[in-house]
Amino acid sequence: MKSICADLAGEQNRLDALVSDLAPADWETLAPCGNWTVKDEICHLAYFDYTGRLSATDPAAFQRHLAEDLGRFKNMDEAVAFTLAKGRAMSTSELLAWWRQERGQLVDALSRLSPKARLPWYGPTMSARSFAGARLMETWAHGQDIHDVLGVQRTAGPGLRHIAHLGVVTFGWSFSNRGLQIPETPVRVELTAPSGEIWTWGDAAAAQRISGPAVDFCLVVIQRRHVDDTALVVIGDVARKWMAVAQCFAGPPTPGPAPGTRLTRQQKGDTA
Repeated sequence: MKSICADLAGEQNRLDALVSDLAPADWETLAPCGNWTVKDEICHLAYFDYTGRLSATDPAAFQRHLAEDLGRFKNMDEAVAFTLAKGRAMSTSELLAWWRQERGQLVDALSRLSPKARLPWYGPTMSARSFAGARLMETWAHGQDIHDVLGVQRTAGPGLRHIAHLGVVTFGWSFSNRGLQIPETPVRVELTAPSGEIWTWGDAAAAQRISGPAVDFCLVVIQRRHVDDTALVVIGDVARKWMAVAQCFAGPPTPGPAPGTRLTRQQKGDTA
């Protein structure tokens, strides 16, 4: 747990460094996903680091939160608004202080658990190791929204492999979450890490294959890029369908960006 928790803390700290000195107008800039602002992205992370800390330290309190807080909403929009409300009511300095406190306590609590310890969450329980990986993925995903809206080029951290692994192991979930039959055809995944190292999953002899930059694969499975806007090479109908429905995070199925709608400045031809 020490290693993955260090990677989680590192990703949180990198995002903190990006937003901590933003001008007030930047905090209110609309991010690419939906109608959230940059501030909302941090509100979201802080709130679920808070409930994650509850899950890791006081499971009974987390269950009360499920029943008393989220159990009373009629739809997802109401629930989402509730999760953002506390952070929205804060100044940015107060929000950053809250986020730092909650994420620090969460990482500390997770680091003390067995990797196989079960934690309650929104749906099935999760192992402590998977929980840490999921929080890392969430931090990276919402951090990508902020990097995109600010036009800041991102440097991948060591936690990228955890996100890629989560993207691979949610192959079945990506289909079943949409009411689709899970394909039995194996898909080989071969990704090139920023360091040049090759990461692989699946049968080396499989005809269905996905290969290319690990960053691009992660951007697709967190639904921040369409596969056609990446350098991924996708071979086979099953592999192609997977990349069309890939979703490595919990919750109702979401479509992800359409081709050409989430591009870097370099892809847009903006070199300023």
